[in-house]
Amino acid sequence: MKTGTRRTFGALFLIAVLASARSGAAATCESLMSLSRSGTTVTLAQLVDAGRFVQPSGRAGGVRGGANPFAALPAFCRVAATLTPAHDSEIKIEVWLPADNWNGKLQSVGNGAWAGTLSYPAMATALAAGYAAASTDTGHAGGNANFIVGHPEKLIDFEERAVHEMTVAAKAVVDAFYGRAPRASYFNGCSTGGRQALTEVQRYPADYDAIVAGAPANFAKRQTFGQIWLWQATHKDAASMLTPESYQVLHQAALDACDAHDGVKDGVIENPALCRFDPKVTLCKGPAGAGCLTAPQVEAAARIYAGASHARTREPLYPGLEPGSELGWGSSVAAQPVGYAADFFKYVVFRDEKWEPSQLNFDADVALTDRTPTGLNAVDADLSSFIARGGKLLIYHGWSDPGIPPRNAIGYYQRVLATTPDKNAVRASVRAFMVPGMGHCGGGEGTSTFDMVAAVDRWVETKVPPERIPASRVVNGETVRTRPLCAYPLTAAYKGTGDPDDASNFVCK
Repeated sequence: MKTGTRRTFGALFLIAVLASARSGAAATCESLMSLSRSGTTVTLAQLVDAGRFVQPSGRAGGVRGGANPFAALPAFCRVAATLTPAHDSEIKIEVWLPADNWNGKLQSVGNGAWAGTLSYPAMATALAAGYAAASTDTGHAGGNANFIVGHPEKLIDFEERAVHEMTVAAKAVVDAFYGRAPRASYFNGCSTGGRQALTEVQRYPADYDAIVAGAPANFAKRQTFGQIWLWQATHKDAASMLTPESYQVLHQAALDACDAHDGVKDGVIENPALCRFDPKVTLCKGPAGAGCLTAPQVEAAARIYAGASHARTREPLYPGLEPGSELGWGSSVAAQPVGYAADFFKYVVFRDEKWEPSQLNFDADVALTDRTPTGLNAVDADLSSFIARGGKLLIYHGWSDPGIPPRNAIGYYQRVLATTPDKNAVRASVRAFMVPGMGHCGGGEGTSTFDMVAAVDRWVETKVPPERIPASRVVNGETVRTRPLCAYPLTAAYKGTGDPDDASNFVCK
């Protein structure tokens, strides 16, 4: 359908113009306004003083009121542009260029859900670390999928084209401003950003030197069945509904069964894959009451842990949620299912805005969805092209993710190891890290503060794959626990002595 070597006329033209404009010397920020040409229109090139950036509202998803969360940013050149690689494209991008102390590298950041905004907070994190930063709204405004109606080109922009075109343009802007290209380029995204990351690896392997793919939403044709399954499990009838109290009961029972497997009881299940937990232990022995679940609620919980399956063949379609994730279930099994899944069926599969999640059929609709062409699947496991040019891929996922089940990431990682022909090269180029207790892209009860970009940067610089990554649990601004995140399939285990909240007392094994 589209290839990793394709470049649009607009992007190529921009590169030529920038090369001509700079003639080997750095440019002023304001002079980048003159780079507007066919297919690429620069709409802003402005030097922002240190601490003076305020996130805009409207299309960019701004902050309304409150303190400026960007107050600590250094001075930077802010470049905004609109890319039009197709007749119906309107891709907004921004590139932020440190005025001083640039580390010589580019970091592009991903989006969440259906995007429709630029990821300003993630750009700020990259800029503060010394990177030139880039982001895109993926070619539309707003956080749902109704932009697809009557606009097939905009869907392609969202699927893959916007990130790739942003990448080409961002590298050219960096080259023009500093008088040299970035010496390394990284992509960092989670959820939809994780899917964007894997799309780049698979379809545009020359775009980035290293890629961080968090909680990747890369298997849309099955993930969406899995997410509707979670919702249907608790909406079979009124009796099957789970409550915040039942989440607490299930969570405590799961911890009682599996928390101590890593050698210490700390309120987190280190490796849920080894947890043998049956929700039947929460069944009320007598009349329903506090501290237990009814039979229909236990059945609903069992379906959530088991994951989606084909109604007729019983073929597993998508993994379920893990023991330990229960406190986050409200985001997946509440009044409405995950919005991404509902919109996928409304606008991509059935093309019917009146479609309802209760209508999804786990027999006939599976085959229909499998036949539906969509670039939202990024499941090619042969990464030979990316690896051959020295690319590094780091996948991470929280074990307590209630939105995208973490075994999806493990399954993809295992398929990469099995499918990519050069086994030694793939082991040197691809790593996966599971985060105990972490929810969707963050939060939860685990050590969810870490720096994956720093890990891949060291990997690129030293050629040594990361075996453990330091992580912290931060509560109200205070670090209350540190742990190592271990390269899968290794997990952190307590040595048996010392402070169990200190990472130095754990080993990966």
